[in-house]
Amino acid sequence: MESTSRILAVLALAGALAPPALRAQATAAGRPKSPVPGPNIAAISGALEAVIERVRPGVVQILASGYAPVPKGTGPLLARQQATGSGVILDPAGYILTNAHVIEGARRFEVLIPEPPSAPSGGRSVLRSRGRLVAARLVGADDETDLAVLKMDETGLSALLLGDSEALRQGQLVLAIGSPLGLENSVSLGVVSAVARQLEPESPMIYVQTDASINPGNSGGPLVDVDGHVVGINTLIFSQAGGSEGIGFAVPANIVRNVFDQIRRTGRVSRGEIGLRGQTVTPALAKGLGLRQDSGVIVADVTPGGPAAEAGLQVGDIVLSLDGKTMENARQLNVNLYRRPEGTGVILELLRGDRRLSNVVTVRQRADDVGQLADMVTPERNVVARLGVLALDLDDRIALRLPHLRARAGVVVAATTGEAATVDPLRPGDVIYSLNGNAVLGIEALRAGLEALRPGEPVVLQVQRGAELRFVTVPPE
Repeated sequence: MESTSRILAVLALAGALAPPALRAQATAAGRPKSPVPGPNIAAISGALEAVIERVRPGVVQILASGYAPVPKGTGPLLARQQATGSGVILDPAGYILTNAHVIEGARRFEVLIPEPPSAPSGGRSVLRSRGRLVAARLVGADDETDLAVLKMDETGLSALLLGDSEALRQGQLVLAIGSPLGLENSVSLGVVSAVARQLEPESPMIYVQTDASINPGNSGGPLVDVDGHVVGINTLIFSQAGGSEGIGFAVPANIVRNVFDQIRRTGRVSRGEIGLRGQTVTPALAKGLGLRQDSGVIVADVTPGGPAAEAGLQVGDIVLSLDGKTMENARQLNVNLYRRPEGTGVILELLRGDRRLSNVVTVRQRADDVGQLADMVTPERNVVARLGVLALDLDDRIALRLPHLRARAGVVVAATTGEAATVDPLRPGDVIYSLNGNAVLGIEALRAGLEALRPGEPVVLQVQRGAELRFVTVPPE
C-alpha cells in the first residue's frame, strides 16, 4: 500500500508539472475525473493514450523465414524456420526500418501492417483487427549498427518521424512499442536511463539506454518520446535470465537517420574518416607533455596523405571543437565524426602551443568500408550463382581494405544477391579461403569447385569475417 501511494504521489507531481496542452488534451477527450489523487493522473494517462494511438499504425511486426540447422538424427540437416521481430515505417512509400539481426539468414519477409484507426460508431471492440500481411524485400542491411531496411509495394502508409536523439535527457519518459515474444502492438513505459551509452571502449557506436521493458521480439521497434517521435530503435538487452531486467538499448535516432537514408538511396552504408586518431587528455598526459590544459582531445596520430594531414593538422594539436561543438574527450570526437558523410567538410578548432587555429577537413570514405567493394563488380563478370554472391579475387589492392587477413589468397564477397539459402549468410567483406577443405585461390577456382560437386553433396566454406574464421554451410541443391 505504501509503494502504491508513493507511485500515485509521483504521478500526481508529474501531472501537476505537465504542460497545460497535455492536461487540456485529456479534458477534451472527455475522460472521467480520477477520484485519487485528482485529475492529473487522468491527464497523464490520456496524453499517453493519444501518443500511442497516433504512433501505433506506423509500427509493424516482421515475419522472416529461412533455413536453420537441426540436431543430428532428427531428420534433414536443414529445416525452414521463422523468426519474428518489430519494425517501424519511416517512409509512406513502403520503407521499413528494423534490426539486421531480425532478418539475418532469411529469404522471405512478410510484414503485418496494423489497420488504421477508424472512428467509433456505436462503440468499438477491444479486440482490434490483426491487420494485413504484406510481402517485403530486403533493400540493405548494416551490421555495424544492426539496422536493415525492407521495402513493401505499398503507398500512403502511416510513417513515423525521427526525432533528435541528441536532445534526449536522462529521466525523460519514453515508450517502447513492438511485438515482444510475438505479441504484436505491445507498449511499455519507462525513462531514458542514459543518453549515450558506449558498450565497447573503442567503438564510436553509442546507444540510448532505457528501463522501458524490452524483450525478444521488440527488436527493430521504435522507442518514442511523448511527442510520438522515434528517438531510437530498440536493439538489445542486458539480461542474466534472458528476459527484460530494465536494461535495454536503442540505436539513437540521429544514427538511424543516416543509415536509413543511405540504404534507401544506395542499398548500403559508407562511413567517413579524416585520418586522425584522437586521445583523451588526462592530467598525467598534460603534465608530461607540458600542455596548457588537462582535458580535451589531443591529436595522437595523423595518417600520412589523409585529409587531416592535407589540412595541416599535426601530432600534439589539441582539438577544442568540431563544427562549434566543444570536444571533451576522444570518444565524443569519434562519435561526432561517425555519421559524417563522405565529401563533407568539418571545421576543427585547434590549439597549437599558444595559437588558436581553425582548419577545414574533408571527410573521406573509411579505408575498411567494405561497401566500396560493390562498386568494383558486375553481374556478368563476378557472380557466383551457387552462393548468391558477387565476388572478387583477393589481391593486394583489396587487401588494403581488409585488416587482419589470415591469408593473401582467396575470394572476397563484394555483394550478395539474396538468392542463396545459407544458414549463416555470406556478407560483404567475407573472405572465402576453402571449399570442403580444399583451398580456394580465386573466383574461377571457386566456381570450378562448386560445379564439380555431385548433386546433394554438402558445401562447407571456410570464411574469415572480421578478424575471425568460421565455417559457413550452404544447403545442397
